Amino acid sequence: MSFSLSNNESERTESPSESPVSSNPLRELLGWMKWFAFALALIVLMHQFVFHLSTVKGESMQPTLEEGEWLFINKTIRYAGTPPKRGDVVVIQEPPGSESMHPFLVKRVVALSGDEVHIRGGKLYVNGSEAQEAYTDSSIEDGRFEPYTVAEGHLFVLGDNRHLYASYDSRTFGAIPVTRVIGRAEWIVWPPQKWRSL
Repeated sequence: MSFSLSNNESERTESPSESPVSSNPLRELLGWMKWFAFALALIVLMHQFVFHLSTVKGESMQPTLEEGEWLFINKTIRYAGTPPKRGDVVVIQEPPGSESMHPFLVKRVVALSGDEVHIRGGKLYVNGSEAQEAYTDSSIEDGRFEPYTVAEGHLFVLGDNRHLYASYDSRTFGAIPVTRVIGRAEWIVWPPQKWRSL
């Protein structure tokens, strides 16, 4: 006895059910670790070369800055060929030999390379003219500072707090090399009610 299947019947085949691809936990973990490492490297690069947040400590920049405020520091000025100018608030590396506990200082640039700085009668003079300093709230109480010419590639910096012994600045350690500038403080970002540009 012989029999045959019809064409329709011969084409009907049972395919094994396809099981969903099971995820490999180890491969998934490695993927997440790669993304985490990439994000961490990006954050480190941004912090090193672009910006960072810095907390104000001390009273040397009052009334402009108060202790505990957070500053947005633009670090690109070190690489973009835009050196600080008069009136900028900058973060600098503390000069060598300093006994302060803080490795960085926040100060105001008041004079540039080639400028002559002189303090008399509680006033700051730059190149013979009295500096207009709306950001201070007192005269300079630390006495007289004889005429001083800022060297090439250097900046003369002061704290905005001009009360007696209130600021450790260029009157003590002299002009600083531009290379010691970490960045320019551009915004107060914390607390929120103090948010403003500098």
